Amino acid sequence: QVQLVESGGGLVQAGDSLRLSCAVSGRTFGNTVMAWFRQAPGKEREFVTALKWSDSNTYYADSVKGRFTVSRDNAKNTVYLQMNSLKTDDTAVYYCAATCYAGIYYPTTRREYAYWGPGTQVTVSS
Repeated sequence: QVQLVESGGGLVQAGDSLRLSCAVSGRTFGNTVMAWFRQAPGKEREFVTALKWSDSNTYYADSVKGRFTVSRDNAKNTVYLQMNSLKTDDTAVYYCAATCYAGIYYPTTRREYAYWGPGTQVTVSS
């Protein structure tokens, strides 16, 4: 079992930055993939970024590429999402997710992730 808890959400203005954290506890393995998803009101939950625990390689959705950065701190067992140049379209509940995946690609759909945090709200005002 893996437990995930997000923090760091809040209300910011367009153009601002925000850093989300995901505290990871429980058993993780070398083939664990960590991801961030987001869900805006009335919309489907969408993939934002993924990070492979084994080598820290990352993958981003086109909508956030160049603005968001995912990273991890092994000592703190925490995954971060640094969000820069925020836009009003980034407003959503952000979820941390984890799964075991041994493939060469990155899982990007909701159903591929077994563990989820409760989410943290990010609101970007104009």
